[in-house]
Amino acid sequence: MEARIEHIKQQLQSQGYKLTPQREATVRVLLENEEDHLSAEDVFMLVKDKAPEIGLATVYRTLELLSDLHIVEKMNFGDGVARYDLRHESSKHHHHHLICVVCGSVDEIMDDWLLPLEERLAKEYHFKVLDHRLDFQGVCWRCKDKEPEDMNKK
Repeated sequence: MEARIEHIKQQLQSQGYKLTPQREATVRVLLENEEDHLSAEDVFMLVKDKAPEIGLATVYRTLELLSDLHIVEKMNFGDGVARYDLRHESSKHHHHHLICVVCGSVDEIMDDWLLPLEERLAKEYHFKVLDHRLDFQGVCWRCKDKEPEDMNKK
């Protein structure tokens, strides 16, 4: 975890920002809950346990800054709530998601299946893809037997 924090600190510094104690507390919460796709309010509640003096506005500003710098990805899974997900240093792009419309679970796809498409876009359309995101909405393996009758016909 310390290595990732140091990397994020360097990313911030390269853009003229500091890793303040409030920002570090927020980053630590995101790292500790990496698989949970936390909302700003979720992050705030967890950060508040570690740093009681921090305010909700500070957490929001920190998450927006981290999103602007592409350190975190701001996502919406169709429930109207912005959620935040740390980007992995090793991957060129953000990972993808399988979103269950029955239970709301979010599973991650860590493989980047879109690289061949990016190469084709570059070759055929002279378009350089800087980033992409792919979310699939459907019924997860946990809910496939609970699936509503109407959805079985699709």
